[in-house]
Amino acid sequence: MSQDTTRIVLYSHDALGLGHLRRNLALAHQLAHDLPRLTGAGVTGLLVAGLAPPADFLLPPGFDWLILPGFTKSPVGYRPRHLRDTPQSLAALRSALVATALTDFAPALVIVDRHLYGVRGELRAPLHRLREARPATHIVLGLREVLDDPETAASEWEALDSPDALRRIIDEVWVYGDRRVHDPLASGEIPDFLHDLAVFTGYLADGRALLDRERCRDETPFVLTTVGGGSDGARLLKTAAALTPPPGYRHVLVTGPQLGEADAAAVRDAAAPGTEIHRCPPGLSRYIERACAVVTMGGYNTVCEVLASSAPALIVPREEPRREQLIRARALQGAGAVDVMREADLDVGALTRWVARAVTRRVLRARLRRDGLRTAAARAAALLRPDPTISRRARQERAS
Repeated sequence: MSQDTTRIVLYSHDALGLGHLRRNLALAHQLAHDLPRLTGAGVTGLLVAGLAPPADFLLPPGFDWLILPGFTKSPVGYRPRHLRDTPQSLAALRSALVATALTDFAPALVIVDRHLYGVRGELRAPLHRLREARPATHIVLGLREVLDDPETAASEWEALDSPDALRRIIDEVWVYGDRRVHDPLASGEIPDFLHDLAVFTGYLADGRALLDRERCRDETPFVLTTVGGGSDGARLLKTAAALTPPPGYRHVLVTGPQLGEADAAAVRDAAAPGTEIHRCPPGLSRYIERACAVVTMGGYNTVCEVLASSAPALIVPREEPRREQLIRARALQGAGAVDVMREADLDVGALTRWVARAVTRRVLRARLRRDGLRTAAARAAALLRPDPTISRRARQERAS
């Protein structure tokens, strides 16, 4: 490997849905695009994930996947997705695989999405070992702008590790949002001892064309329903499938690749005549960009794709087991960026009426900070510059 090539690892645990994986993939594309210009060095990297990506999740040049044996969520906690093994044994296997990758690949930058220590603490030992072996490596914790209600978030931080131990590991906390819309520091979702490490990047919205190069070429007007990966979107899909679009408009419904077969059949059975149902069309962000109105859930990545467009959007947030989507939807509604419908109010007539009104307008969202991908790449470049004053860890007690 040439000395003028920067090595990067982006980790996501990926127990449910595609959000963590897609967020890191968007960042990888931006880093591959911007860092050579910003640092003068080439870029290569590993995307570590616990879920095999769909075929249209295309890698940027110089990157590859490291797919770990998967966990999935169950009513009693995390369990192996496929392996006939115990959760403890699977976590140990995943931890060993990640540790080997970090040791042998020797990254200059590690970006961990949302869960610093992964599933069942699998990343704790590898990160501490990396910190000891390569103190110059920069470790960033990337957080979506909403974690959960403050009490739940606080209990998760307390269970993770001591404040001193976390500060020894984390160089920066990138918050992927606009502080004026929702401030997780003020709400208590991010603890006080990490506030000085927090950098608000803006939403990871603008620039997703690097991720979805396939264009939506259909010129006829349509309304769009999409629920991200689809693993938790069955109720909205079944209800929306029966809506009647305004005259002259089509209804395009995207179920997502993770919707179960039984639920997919129920969606098809509920669909009104003429509704177009797609599993996972290439370039979904381009469909959102072209849509005359969008009905969706409140997951971070889909919301970012909405924010990058001027399409009116109705968010029907998931409210259990986490409040994250509801908090996000309400905050964006307060900023005038989206409309919100609670699950209790969801029915076909209400969706039909909203769509009829929505297709007559557009929504200007330029006042929101949507440049998070570019900002994150700029922050990465600042950390990677060979200047010891840039690194917080070099300024403080790393040597001790």
